[in-house]
Amino acid sequence: MIDLHTHSTASDGTFTPRQVAGLAVEHGLKAVALTDHDTVDGITEFMAGATGNNIRLIPGVEISAIFNKRELHMVGLFVDTENRQLLDLLAQIRRDREYRNLIIVQRVCDMGYEISYDEVMAEAGGDVVGRPHFAGVLMRKYDFSSRQAVFDACLKRGTRGYVPRKLPQPQQVIEAVHAAGGCVVWGHPIYRDKGERSFMRRVLKVLVPVGLDAVEAYYSSFSPAQESIVKDLADEFNLALSGGSDFHGANIPEIELGTGYGELNVPDELLNELEKRAGG
Repeated sequence: MIDLHTHSTASDGTFTPRQVAGLAVEHGLKAVALTDHDTVDGITEFMAGATGNNIRLIPGVEISAIFNKRELHMVGLFVDTENRQLLDLLAQIRRDREYRNLIIVQRVCDMGYEISYDEVMAEAGGDVVGRPHFAGVLMRKYDFSSRQAVFDACLKRGTRGYVPRKLPQPQQVIEAVHAAGGCVVWGHPIYRDKGERSFMRRVLKVLVPVGLDAVEAYYSSFSPAQESIVKDLADEFNLALSGGSDFHGANIPEIELGTGYGELNVPDELLNELEKRAGG
């Protein structure tokens, strides 16, 4: 089996890029993609992480986009990590993220929790700083039982510390990933049980004409019914299928590389079609 959706310490995972590659070897995977949020900084280390082993390592990235006020996660696979158009987009996203993070620091401090942006950056250990890193700092300094407890009190939508992200349009992401020779996958397109088929169809009617290549049909939290919806719509819109665990290491400890919550099995044969569609 394969896993085409994973994260490392280059974004919000707890395993280094090299460790992600090594763990994939230990788990007997045929292929694994590193798809950190809004960065390809871990790819060089990742690609050197399983030299001499019979496993395919795929350079990737996960980029958030906005569609009618709803966040979509676009996964790029087989990307050229030196492509200027892709790197420029990722740099702009990180600048927007940093501006947002500075506002979050101020709001959290206004709530009575004294933290600094330096502490949050140290928690992240890399260029991509997100809310899980804020949660890590707050857990250490204050009496929170879990990261989720921090989110519930301070960081999720509806709390005083929540600040919406400024995100690119999906078309921008598709163009940049194609410019980098990659294949664009709409990651985990199902979020809940109600109305998702109609929502997916509305999005696909817009994104398929501008170059969307695939959808993530195999995902750790999908029910059989959700998987079926994604496969049906992939067939209707002539899209390739992809899949992955969304592995984050200890930040989401229930999800294992390759197997997700234990039942995930992404078929090897998906790789060929995904690679055929790379580059748009």
